[in-house]
Amino acid sequence: MMAEPMNGIFDRLRRQAREIAARQPEADFYRDFPDAVAESAKYYQTDGTVREIKTFVAEAIENDFGHGMAHARKVALDAGALVAIEGRAAAFSAEAVAHEIRMAQCAGLLHDIQRKQKDHARQGAVYARKILADYPFSEEAVSDICVAIANHEAFGEWMGTPTAACRILSDCLYDSDKFRFGPDNFTHTVWDMVALSNISLERFVAVYPRGLDFLKKIRHTFRSPTGRRYGPQFIDLGLAIGEELYACIKTEMGL
Repeated sequence: MMAEPMNGIFDRLRRQAREIAARQPEADFYRDFPDAVAESAKYYQTDGTVREIKTFVAEAIENDFGHGMAHARKVALDAGALVAIEGRAAAFSAEAVAHEIRMAQCAGLLHDIQRKQKDHARQGAVYARKILADYPFSEEAVSDICVAIANHEAFGEWMGTPTAACRILSDCLYDSDKFRFGPDNFTHTVWDMVALSNISLERFVAVYPRGLDFLKKIRHTFRSPTGRRYGPQFIDLGLAIGEELYACIKTEMGL
């Protein structure tokens, strides 16, 4: 009997991961904050500045190991919801909350624009500053967006946040990006990485436990109050998928 092609094996594993993910509950964040989630989605669809940057990013960004436009969209949407929650908790005005949502979504769309560069968070901040010069943001707003982008990498060097609003934006962008290390990691990101790396099944299985260990470290890094409360569950949901899939792979391979 002809051996199953490698891409066929990974396609089957991806389908299996998505079947496992479909049995997991939705993250509590979406259940507990439907209004903020809907508000962010509305801005994402209707705000003129966000729409223009979305068009720019869709044309400029490459799907580098699962960090393409689909990833940027999810980060932008959840960052917008998070800053709405945190902004209201900090007693921001309605106008200030709307401004923070716009900034968070632009930061989310742009945060991986230099993904293929070394120190991509800092390089992305430099590049984003040039792009944002053509949009109706104040110098302070541009600076805050760029600080947030520079700070979004886990375990990276921290760039200080000069104001409370900047800190909220920075923390919420980080947390939204790290929400993606939950179920999204096993329904999409891992398989994009596999497709782009041409990794063998044996190598994939060998490095798999290190990936799970990394997720466990991410679990403790969430920054905003809302992120610290809800972020660990995203990671736990991802780990549940990843561990069940790993058990299936080991059984199939006789390990």
